[in-house]
Amino acid sequence: MEYTNIKLEIENGVATIRLNRPNALNAVNSDLLEELSDAISIVETNESVKALVVRGEGRAFCSGADLTFFETAFDDPSRLTSYLKKFGDCLFALEELPIPVISVVHGFALAGGLELMLACDMTLAAEDARIGDQHTNFGLIPGGGSTQRLPRRIGMQRAMELLTTGRWLSGAEAADWGLVLRAVPADSLDQELEELLAPLRTKSRPGLGWVKSVTRRGSDLPLEDGVALERMAFVQYCTTHSHPKEGIKAFKEKRQPEF
Repeated sequence: MEYTNIKLEIENGVATIRLNRPNALNAVNSDLLEELSDAISIVETNESVKALVVRGEGRAFCSGADLTFFETAFDDPSRLTSYLKKFGDCLFALEELPIPVISVVHGFALAGGLELMLACDMTLAAEDARIGDQHTNFGLIPGGGSTQRLPRRIGMQRAMELLTTGRWLSGAEAADWGLVLRAVPADSLDQELEELLAPLRTKSRPGLGWVKSVTRRGSDLPLEDGVALERMAFVQYCTTHSHPKEGIKAFKEKRQPEF
């Protein structure tokens, strides 16, 4: 597929997807979702990729959904359902990727942009970024998962405040709330990203995938069931992959593993 609404780059073990509608502050439309879905599939099948970075071109990460679509879709339930399913499928695909997914947020991450950010495993934000779910400011409700993902990320009370008041947080406030991993000055984002990516490049891709899968699947289970899931995963991973043996051998030989 030839991309016009996103850019996909793969280099040195890291894939980067850049939303590329800067004149619309990277607002999400159906065409962008089609391209995003295709790019995620490419990343999933590329065994050399150890991490995916999602970021935006221009002045913003993502300002939300393209409102020109909704202006003509409110009287057509099938169009609304189709769009929301495309969006939801992309977000689930990011969560199910067998590698860490890191969003890098500058400018705005609002409404659908927040929902995209929440589907990523970690977020680095500019201190002056503006992050929030503003659906209720315009008589709308979320449709891309923020009512479900936001409480899981920051707790029910804080999620309810953002969802019902439409309040925006700065990147620095979002870091204090645990909504993003870290907030740094905007001109330090690339350096901070590289510090996060550097150790990931050396890891076993299957190992990263199993850690992510077990962590996500177990997060809503009772502790005993989650530990049982981890135990079964450990046995299955170690008996079906060569990387654990290589890791132990490298440790004994005091060298870096070769994955």
